[in-house]
Amino acid sequence: MGLIASTSAIGQAELPQDLQPVTAGNYPCLILNADYQPLSYFPLSLWSWQDAVKAVFLDRVNVVDDYAQTVRAANFEMLLPSVVALKDYVPQNRAPAFTRFNLFLRDGFECMYCGDADDLTFDHLIPRRLGGKTSWTNIVAACSKCNLRKGGRLAKDASMYPRVKPVQPTMHQLQVQGRRFPPNHLHESWLDYLYWDVELKA
Repeated sequence: MGLIASTSAIGQAELPQDLQPVTAGNYPCLILNADYQPLSYFPLSLWSWQDAVKAVFLDRVNVVDDYAQTVRAANFEMLLPSVVALKDYVPQNRAPAFTRFNLFLRDGFECMYCGDADDLTFDHLIPRRLGGKTSWTNIVAACSKCNLRKGGRLAKDASMYPRVKPVQPTMHQLQVQGRRFPPNHLHESWLDYLYWDVELKA
């Protein structure tokens, strides 16, 4: 589009975040579904400012809030969107993909045997050599130490039982779990649409 950031003569280091020159990694935009709920909590549903501006021009989103920063082209100038909502609702009742990330998210990024959060891998409750399947109900997150200790044995033979019985989660359950892990950066304009215990600034 040939967009150019609108900047002042003040040095970049002296500017607050909302007034710093636009670069590729700055000004992420929170993406809400048409019901004004985040599409995802973890990872948080964000677009780059370029994708957000493109969606605005394609009339796919409603702008909910803006940054103080503007971008301009030859014949227009606009504030960068900080929050947008999709015009078309994306259903959230589909089954979540069975991935390593979603498995760890279901288990809270902790070993289901000892609670350690370091060096996570996953363990088959019924080992594959005994016919165990790679499925939601047969795999739990496990640290490398516990995984090595259990080896290829059944839980009863190793006297190691997961703290929570593994189940296939729903998208809603993963969303709720994701709220436990807020990102380091939360722009103040996002907080009305996110349900974390984040201290609000006066």
